[in-house]
Amino acid sequence: MPEAPPVAERAESDGRFDALLPPAMAKRAEEIGAAKATLDAPRLFVLAVLAGAFIGLGAVVSTVASAGTSASVPFGLTRLIAGVAFSLGLILVVVGGAELFTGNNLIVMAWASGRVRGKALLRNWLIVYVGNFVGAAATAGLVFASGQYAFGGGAVGATALSIASAKTSLGFGQAFALGILCNALVCLAVARRTSRPSRGSASSSAI
Repeated sequence: MPEAPPVAERAESDGRFDALLPPAMAKRAEEIGAAKATLDAPRLFVLAVLAGAFIGLGAVVSTVASAGTSASVPFGLTRLIAGVAFSLGLILVVVGGAELFTGNNLIVMAWASGRVRGKALLRNWLIVYVGNFVGAAATAGLVFASGQYAFGGGAVGATALSIASAKTSLGFGQAFALGILCNALVCLAVARRTSRPSRGSASSSAI
């Protein structure tokens, strides 16, 4: 009797399974990372600015969604609402093909495999980091100019100030640890999107 094809191949052929297995997923991540590392600086910067703006918009939606809930909604539910709302930013980044610093940390896989040199890796990270800052700062400026802080009887502004105060009062060690955890979650979402090429996986991966 002829040998049966691997389970993954059978599943993909009949439409029941569209996710890549870990080895194929790692190889695809390397290919994507190598391609990102060779983007020209102007294009990379523009895509990074867009990513910063998208994440900024996600933060705005998250702030508005959680505004005024602290007194009537349990803390855990408030954080869940804010987190789901914030995922809009990452969805826009993935769907729009923008360049986000946290997601681009996955380029380290291409560097580890020898497909990307350290200089190209650091170049990408620097340009993307600066572009993300510019996009996020510009979005924050537009939101402030629009007067959204006065929405909900000032609840949106109060929530934004509360979030900013809590973040800036963190100690270095705590902020660093929280940053690592945040980056890990973003990389997991991007990796899951990489492993599932179907159209509907972008939003589910980000959430």
